[in-house]
Amino acid sequence: MSSNPFSAPLDRRASVAVDVGGVIVGGGAPVVVQSMTNTDTADIDATVAQVAALHKAGSEIVRITVDRDESAAAVPHIRDRLARLGLNVPLVGDFHYIGHTLLKQHPACAEALAKYRINPGNVGFRDKKDKQFIEIVEQAIRWSKPVRIGVNWGSLDQALLTRLMDDNQKAGSPLSAQDVTREAIIQSALLSADLAEETGLERNRIILSAKVSQVQDLVSVYMELARRSDHALHLGLTEAGMGSKGIVASSAALAIVLQAGIGDTIRISLTPEPGGDRTREVIVAQELLQVMGFRQFVPVVAACPGCGRTTSTVFQQLARNIEDDLRANMPVWKEKYPGVEALKVAVMGCIVNGPGESKHADIGISLPGTGETPAAPVFIDGRKSTTLRGPRIAEEFQGLVADYIERRFGQGG
Repeated sequence: MSSNPFSAPLDRRASVAVDVGGVIVGGGAPVVVQSMTNTDTADIDATVAQVAALHKAGSEIVRITVDRDESAAAVPHIRDRLARLGLNVPLVGDFHYIGHTLLKQHPACAEALAKYRINPGNVGFRDKKDKQFIEIVEQAIRWSKPVRIGVNWGSLDQALLTRLMDDNQKAGSPLSAQDVTREAIIQSALLSADLAEETGLERNRIILSAKVSQVQDLVSVYMELARRSDHALHLGLTEAGMGSKGIVASSAALAIVLQAGIGDTIRISLTPEPGGDRTREVIVAQELLQVMGFRQFVPVVAACPGCGRTTSTVFQQLARNIEDDLRANMPVWKEKYPGVEALKVAVMGCIVNGPGESKHADIGISLPGTGETPAAPVFIDGRKSTTLRGPRIAEEFQGLVADYIERRFGQGG
């Protein structure tokens, strides 16, 4: 870790690199964004459409539910349909209860998936638990697939939890029930990883996760898990919730852990608003990594929050239009304009901070505030370039942004 308290982000914790269908997770690779469909996997058309939308939004790995024969049979068709669309996105199979059976009975599914997700809390119960876990691991070995051993406190191994609670009580209860539960989550992940390796699965095919739904629990569990293991880690706050609550909770938890150099892939598990867009969770994950300085996905648009000096909504609408335009064009621009994701744009609402903030951006505009002269200076590369006036300021500035991108990032730039 860096000794400079002002350095951000911190150096990444050393972890084992895992190849997930061509996407490297861990080993110092950039933190990977992933998401999960909420379609019925047996509905091939709907699942392909949602995977494509998530991938286009920036999800580098997509998890799908494999819960019965019909969904397992659909997986290779989904993979092939996506390939025909030119989308080689790694698909992760999410297995619970009968994963061992589905993988054995549907070898085409086992082969098509890029990774298997195993929940040690419900892979099997009592004497069947280890047996059925090993059967899934053996399929992963047969098909050369990595696995994510994903512990979730909503389905935690109750036998393990009970044993640890009993041991704690015999010791005079030095730990709280919450601390014992956290320890059970960590042990479930590590013991399962040990069993997978004893079965023959290589360490560079194992990713661990320990999902909880409270911020402080997540921070504590992952800090300790990272201290005890060098496995690649998947981060996520499970059941984070809907809207701003889900975004704030996930961001608060993951930011602390990421800043400590822990975590190799993340998912923001948002509950979509009724009729909402599933891709929202992908955008939030990207924005979190970008504002923390870990990755660049889209150009940054700085915009002031507005105050009594900015009674006009012009700057708000312009900032929104610029952001929407940049994100919509990124799939093409990443190929056409290498490096464009590093662009910084400022859309400011008055003279107080407008000119200064615009100078700090690659290209920025300072719109007139209430009572100010109806003129909008534009700054490019720190210098005033022109002043826009009239009713078409917004359209003209968008044109200047497009021209700047072409000039700086185009092949002739």
